[in-house]
Amino acid sequence: MDMLIIQTASNTEKCNTFIAALKAAHLSDSLNQTGPFTVFAPCDDAFAKLPAGIIEGMLKDKDRLASLLTYHILQGEVMAKEIATMQYVKTLQGEDVTITVIQGSIMINNAKVLQADIQCSNGIIYIIDTVLIPKQAKIVY
Repeated sequence: MDMLIIQTASNTEKCNTFIAALKAAHLSDSLNQTGPFTVFAPCDDAFAKLPAGIIEGMLKDKDRLASLLTYHILQGEVMAKEIATMQYVKTLQGEDVTITVIQGSIMINNAKVLQADIQCSNGIIYIIDTVLIPKQAKIVY
């Protein structure tokens, strides 16, 4: 548990697109800070579900990209057993995500948690199957 969030996520080999986007938006340094943070990291398949051109467009607009990515990050460390009891939680982006438990699976908005409670020295990672889109992002898919 001595690896930081970025190192740990990089080692999962499931979150390459998310890591690349964090680096492009200059957020990877922030996630190397003390924290703690809770990160909902979309797997590569989650990004593949987005319509063609969305990621490329966001990579050209660092502010929109940063807004999208900070919508996947919480201040503080929230374990699955605790998050499962919540109805919503505020992200670093400023908007809330909705938490539900459906047939034993934790859902963050419309994203299913594939893997929870991945411990890092400065927080926790959840791997999710869908990219979370903030209401104000104006991305429809």
